[in-house]
Amino acid sequence: MKKYIEISEEALKSLESGKYVEGSLHKCNKTGKIVFNAYNRLSRKKKDRIIRQLENGWLKESATRIKFYNSVKKELGFRLVNVAMHRDLKDAMGALEVEELLDRI
Repeated sequence: MKKYIEISEEALKSLESGKYVEGSLHKCNKTGKIVFNAYNRLSRKKKDRIIRQLENGWLKESATRIKFYNSVKKELGFRLVNVAMHRDLKDAMGALEVEELLDRI
């Protein structure tokens, strides 16, 4: 049995170049033909820029946010975790202030 499938030019070019094309097949209610719709997969082009690598984490900048991450082992105890996190936060904020001053110049 042969069936004909409608496929877009972009999807056909990708197939001919040897790439995989993900999508969905469905039967059109109006025409009764089988239609292939390729998924529009967009890669993430913008990466976060690392402002400062910290002892227990990092400080990054994206297009819309400033991101701070810190991870300390529980076995240090509450007091040492508190000290380590505040030390990293202070270091990160100092780096952020330097970045702000350099951007103004």
